[in-house]
Amino acid sequence: MAIKVANNNSLSAITSLPTAVSGGAMNLLETQTASSSSTISFTSNIDSTYKEYIFKFINIHPSAESVFSFQADTGTNTSYNQTITSTSFRAFHREDGGESGLGYITGGDQAQGTGFQHLMESPQLGTNNDENLNGTLHIFDPSNTTFVKHFIARTLSQNDDSQPAYVLDGFFAGYFNTTSALTRFQFKFASGNIDSGTIKLYGIS
Repeated sequence: MAIKVANNNSLSAITSLPTAVSGGAMNLLETQTASSSSTISFTSNIDSTYKEYIFKFINIHPSAESVFSFQADTGTNTSYNQTITSTSFRAFHREDGGESGLGYITGGDQAQGTGFQHLMESPQLGTNNDENLNGTLHIFDPSNTTFVKHFIARTLSQNDDSQPAYVLDGFFAGYFNTTSALTRFQFKFASGNIDSGTIKLYGIS
């Protein structure tokens, strides 16, 4: 089947695609809901089925003021200490408009580090009832055994600890410096528990 377009031949006028052309789809693989959880680990569904995986963070709330972070591991290992090189920056704006900015987050990067990678500015998420974190983490081709494994993340969080509160828009990216397949991922706060919230794992067709 040919691609059908209107007489003006504009891309916006495409009415159908050949059957061999398919659009991307987010396939929900797993959902985990925190309840005073020290960690949330995804230890299955991450394999060569998909070239990209996405984690969605929904209303993540801590039991203590802390930093939300993640790590990965290979095979059936559970040390979660893979070598990471990463970078991070954030934009912020105060509720009363009194302060805003954009800058690099020095404490959010690693240079061949093996610690948990920050997914927010440190330490900006507190325990007030309305404080939470939402966002997305992309993992690219984790089963590849030739290349390092890249990730990008964007999160949005609120800081209520110093009034007026701030909105924090964080950007994080880097790679796991390993050619071994990554098979599992773990999320946690640097201290305290994940009091509540949901993490969803998707495979991208």
